[in-house]
Amino acid sequence: MANSAAEHWLRGPVEGIPALLQPAAHAFLQTKLEAHRCTNNFDENKLWKTPFGRASIGFHLQHITGVIDRMLTYAQQKQLSETQFEYLKKEGKANDEVTLAVLLKNLDAKVNEALLYFETLNDADLTEFRPVGRKELPSTLIGVLFHAAEHSQRHSGQLLVTVSALNN
Repeated sequence: MANSAAEHWLRGPVEGIPALLQPAAHAFLQTKLEAHRCTNNFDENKLWKTPFGRASIGFHLQHITGVIDRMLTYAQQKQLSETQFEYLKKEGKANDEVTLAVLLKNLDAKVNEALLYFETLNDADLTEFRPVGRKELPSTLIGVLFHAAEHSQRHSGQLLVTVSALNN
């Protein structure tokens, strides 16, 4: 039986996810959990503040969502759309119309989309070549998906520190 107080990687396998993608699924779920947990009762007036000249809470939430979206595009052997490039340009730009609730909802939706995509894969697919970006830099399917998961955890950590700095 999974312990809901434990980090996701200690709760057992995520149903329907291939074995080799379990660590990435756990990282995404942990990112989602930590984003909600650390922004609970957060003063929304500080959403776009940049303490010590570092990235804002808004940026980190937008960026995690955007990276997952872009990596899923590459995983599916597609190029980024103009909409995705526009989103990238707007990451971290203060916008009072973008609320914490919207950012968290978008993050949740993108994590859920990633997990649904994982369910369509099998371990044998994961070593397939995947070109990344306009220069079509070499990676593999597992490389692209792992990068998205690792990158989400990196920004999750930065998010936790930024919330802490803004709350003091």
